[in-house]
Amino acid sequence: MMSASPASSAEAQASNPPKPPKRPRPRRPNYNYIHRNLLPVEVHPLPVLIPHNPLSLVAIALSYLCQVLLPPSQPKYNGYFSSVTSSIHVTDPNTIRKLWEMGFFGRGNLSRSEPTWLENRKKKGSTAEENTASRRQERRQQKLERARKEQQEIDQTLSEESQNVPNGNILGIAQGNVLKTNARDLSDIASVLESPSVDDKENGSIHGYDEWKKQIEANGIPTPPPTSTSSDASHPEMRPTKRLQRTKTVRFSPTIEAREFDLSSPVMSPIKQPGISPLEDTVPLETPTQENQEHLTLSLEEAFFLSYALGTLNVYCDDSEAILQPSSLLSLFRRRSYHPPRSLSLPEEPNDPFVLSYVVYHHYRSLGWVVRSGVKFSTDYLLYNRGPAFSHAEFAVVIVPSYNDPYWADRKMEKKKGWWWLHGVNRVQAQVHKQLVLCYVDVPPPLHDGERGKSVDIGNLLSRYKIRDVNLRRWTPNRGRD
Repeated sequence: MMSASPASSAEAQASNPPKPPKRPRPRRPNYNYIHRNLLPVEVHPLPVLIPHNPLSLVAIALSYLCQVLLPPSQPKYNGYFSSVTSSIHVTDPNTIRKLWEMGFFGRGNLSRSEPTWLENRKKKGSTAEENTASRRQERRQQKLERARKEQQEIDQTLSEESQNVPNGNILGIAQGNVLKTNARDLSDIASVLESPSVDDKENGSIHGYDEWKKQIEANGIPTPPPTSTSSDASHPEMRPTKRLQRTKTVRFSPTIEAREFDLSSPVMSPIKQPGISPLEDTVPLETPTQENQEHLTLSLEEAFFLSYALGTLNVYCDDSEAILQPSSLLSLFRRRSYHPPRSLSLPEEPNDPFVLSYVVYHHYRSLGWVVRSGVKFSTDYLLYNRGPAFSHAEFAVVIVPSYNDPYWADRKMEKKKGWWWLHGVNRVQAQVHKQLVLCYVDVPPPLHDGERGKSVDIGNLLSRYKIRDVNLRRWTPNRGRD
């Protein structure tokens, strides 16, 4: 067997340089442990029952008695209602993390979904917005570098052509244009100059014509003749045009100009010495602490679910320190669901936008789905099996009010959306691999006059609404023949 020579191996290594090692990808967080709680409620399960072990019954009885006599306290979170945005704001960092990790409630006002603005700021450049800005800056620098190289090539070509005259060709530069002629053209020009048909008295004299003729006869410098025919007009001296060179100027502030520096000192030496400078060794750099400017924004449906259904959220109004009860929240949110908000003097309608949307939200949350806003895909809600951290949404829900009660027969309600709207929304969901669900909410008749003055029982009010789900799929003719 013949062994490869060292020269050939060196050439192979030079032609195929080793690739730089790839940076290790950051380790993915353990979402199964982070989002192990489905709702922000503490659960205290009883011990496991073992039928063949009678001591397990004693353990269950003791645990049950302890929870009855000393019930465990449920955590309470605070939110603040904003009349400007008609939403609930949560500012405590611990509350923000708990509400997001236990049920995916709310969204960060400075983030896309998960409130990670402060963590991204600490990483210095790892946010999606900063990555986009850095890529744009890199493309801008590449364009400038390419334009600089092209300009250098043009300047080098012009300088070489202006200095060298290859094979009898004559290079002329007139008003920035490159003129090339050969020896035959030069002889033609000389014959024309020597022709006696040029009469200065009849055709007019050209200023500088004699000097240009002498230069052509002497050394063949291809300076173009002057074109002005007036003898009185002023004309600059004939000289080769020079390209203006760009000079870089540096301007210092008056404070810097007034100071004097000793370049011989080791600190101000123009040659950078290896190692740590004395300034870096004596003066430690203090990293400024970044203030968290992000808060969690809860929708009206999410806030009412946490306050009424789970009882874990205390909502404060923006102009008072009193905690709003669920009945007060219901009245406030129903008025705020209109734009502009409705007055207190107007009666509450059974088809208020907030009531319809909350009935659907409560329905799917009670079935174990993670419900998020679907405005990104032209729908009302998105349904996740476990949450946005695990997978994409499987279903997109559109709320459709249904007026099947005889009370609404003689009343003209809002016009239903047409077929073309449904076709467009269904097409969007098919492109993003989601199934469209039409959620029909049967709107009940309004309450009687005697029932309106009484305190509202939220459970009885919500039980009057019925929900029907219709799963809609887009039919493609060329795929559905079989």
